[in-house]
Amino acid sequence: MLSTRPTLEQDVYRPRRSHLSPYYQCIEAHFEQLEGTWEDRYERSYGFWRPFVMDVIYNYLDCGDLHFGFARVRCDGCGHEYLLPFSCKRRHFCPSCHQKRVVEFGEWLYGEVLKKVPHRQWVFSIPKRLRIYFLYDRRLLAKLSQCAWKVLSTYLKQGASFDDASPGAVIAVQTFGDYQNFNPHLHVIATDGCFYDNGGFAMGPEPRASDLEEAFRLEVFKMLKKEGKITDSIIENMMGWHHSGFNVYCGERIWPSNSEGLERLAQYIVRAPISQERMIYIPAVETKDGVARVIYRSKDGKSSKTFTAMDWLAQLVTHIPNKGEQLVRYYGYYSNKSRGLRKKTAAGDDLVPALIEAEISAEEFRRNWARLIKKVYHADPLVCPKCSGHMRIISFIEDKETIKKILVHLGLWETRNHDPPLRKVDMRYIQDIPKIKEKVYDDFSQLTPYEDEYSQVAEEQYS
Repeated sequence: MLSTRPTLEQDVYRPRRSHLSPYYQCIEAHFEQLEGTWEDRYERSYGFWRPFVMDVIYNYLDCGDLHFGFARVRCDGCGHEYLLPFSCKRRHFCPSCHQKRVVEFGEWLYGEVLKKVPHRQWVFSIPKRLRIYFLYDRRLLAKLSQCAWKVLSTYLKQGASFDDASPGAVIAVQTFGDYQNFNPHLHVIATDGCFYDNGGFAMGPEPRASDLEEAFRLEVFKMLKKEGKITDSIIENMMGWHHSGFNVYCGERIWPSNSEGLERLAQYIVRAPISQERMIYIPAVETKDGVARVIYRSKDGKSSKTFTAMDWLAQLVTHIPNKGEQLVRYYGYYSNKSRGLRKKTAAGDDLVPALIEAEISAEEFRRNWARLIKKVYHADPLVCPKCSGHMRIISFIEDKETIKKILVHLGLWETRNHDPPLRKVDMRYIQDIPKIKEKVYDDFSQLTPYEDEYSQVAEEQYS
């Protein structure tokens, strides 16, 4: 008799347990102390403490925890059922939730915004001396994006032989460097040419990135001076530098037929700041001096840097966007206004439909959810791990008393509190970190500890 138990090759979805990951344990052990010591230790380097950061951290710590609600998923064939915990949906901090957002963004951008014309990747970066202004005042990140667009759009229009030339671009702000240092720079997906009114597209000549560096530098100086951040003397001093510190990179042309490459690039420009695979967490009880540390490897794996856990976490939270802050903007032919106007015309935006507001049914939303999970983890959450049949969501459990009754009945109820803040003793931070007792739900319940393998592949290809 053949077994109906799925093999490892059958791509069965395995709910994650993030609280067992080094990333989770590092945050849980140190986040309270981080808030308490921020003013004394980090305010001068990273600016004032943002209370919104604690909301993000608390939501992440509760992400994927059955104690805060779940969906019941059942197989109609064999009756097998499991519980799927709710996620925090926090971007740029929760690796799992952000990765779902990355996949969804890449798919939407390619299918609903980008036209079937050649594109290129551009990267605009600024010198270290100016980065602190963007760290202390995050409003400037949007203005930095505008500086790049003004220069790039003018440059692309120069290659067109008609007056109504209109390039299009999607510009994403990234604030992190190789070791999560604050390094604001821009990743751009831009048309390799310009559209014109009759719906045609004219390809531009082969671009040269160095042509844009001087113009970009002048635009950034002008913007920062207008905002009162720098003076003429600073500009004069930096204009005399042998190496300006400004850099513009231009990638190879991506043809419309390379749909996979373009979608991967779209995902890459909004990737998360943190890569769990590059992180090693050493708790305080395992170090000689009683200070917890994080070792973080470079993207190429050839070097690494060691931080105290507190310093690493302090640096990490600087990449959390403010509430409502947008890090992706659309310009020119791809702007929200242009897409909206085209949609209102009789012909619409037929070449690639532009979706302004998604109006889908609950059933379609759930199907999309399953499809995205499958795309992220290469596994289908609605494939039964017992008989490989089709499973469906039969209910959402959110009432606290009901949650407790179900988890107690299944033997999954645990009373877990976040560890207390670290105590300062003789200039050392000492922490007794309890060992987490691992509860195994079943043989197929543990996802790989690293949930960002895709980001690693993308970094190697596009960095």
